[in-house]
Amino acid sequence: MGDYADFVGVDYTLAASSTPSVAVAFGCGGARGLAHIHIIEALDELGIRPIAIAGASIGSIMGAAMAAGMSGAEIRDYTLATVGNRPAVLNKMWSLRPVSVRSIRFGQFNLERILRAFLPPGFPENFSDLHIPLKVVTTDYYDQAEVVTEKGDLFPVLAASAAIPAMFMPVKVGQRVMIDGGIMNPVPYEHLTGLADIIIGIDVVGGPEGDGTHIPNRIQSLFGAGQLTMQSNIARKLRLQAPQIFLRPTTGRIGVLDFLKARDILAMSAGVKDELKFALDRVMTAKN
Repeated sequence: MGDYADFVGVDYTLAASSTPSVAVAFGCGGARGLAHIHIIEALDELGIRPIAIAGASIGSIMGAAMAAGMSGAEIRDYTLATVGNRPAVLNKMWSLRPVSVRSIRFGQFNLERILRAFLPPGFPENFSDLHIPLKVVTTDYYDQAEVVTEKGDLFPVLAASAAIPAMFMPVKVGQRVMIDGGIMNPVPYEHLTGLADIIIGIDVVGGPEGDGTHIPNRIQSLFGAGQLTMQSNIARKLRLQAPQIFLRPTTGRIGVLDFLKARDILAMSAGVKDELKFALDRVMTAKN
């Protein structure tokens, strides 16, 4: 793929100056977050450029790509050429394994190194280099608090936001130890309140999959419990304050690290593109 410069210059012209402004919050969900690509593509096709973006975990990475100037189609192509390419992924991941071990184990990977290996060359280093304001949610491990970052070095914050416990090393941002932002705020749409006429929240957390009778294994239990906790958090937030549009793309039995199934994820979640277009039409018609 080409350098980041190849992606800059996308035409995001609004259809008319009277069009309501839009902001979007991309939620956490690991590989299921590839469904966010459809949201970006839909906004591109409608000629809508969000005036602000918020993201947690994979949502922060997708949001950063959009804020950096990549179109949905470019993000799709780049994704399929990198994480959607099994030999390329395995080779890169093996080269990034900790040098002190002979095998790949959970919790050993430095996510900032992984992001630098997989994101386009020349990707912005600082929030100030982005074309759209971006709010990235992380979790302060020791202060037990949500942290929202909007300025400074970009890569460490993105890595911290996506540092799934037990899968990736925690990330130090300044003097604070950070982990996955989705733990505290799976879909951070409330951080966009007052910034746009229409706020969109996209939930790809999912839930435990199965026939309701089998006993999950250790890893399934770990991630399933996390999903249950995050869905409880989302339900509470929706009761208190819901965004104008809240969508849950279909992602089926996709695991949090099933990035090699990128094509399957995009295929099964494709319907959310039309869902967003219909929802935006309904909300904009009501506002006019």
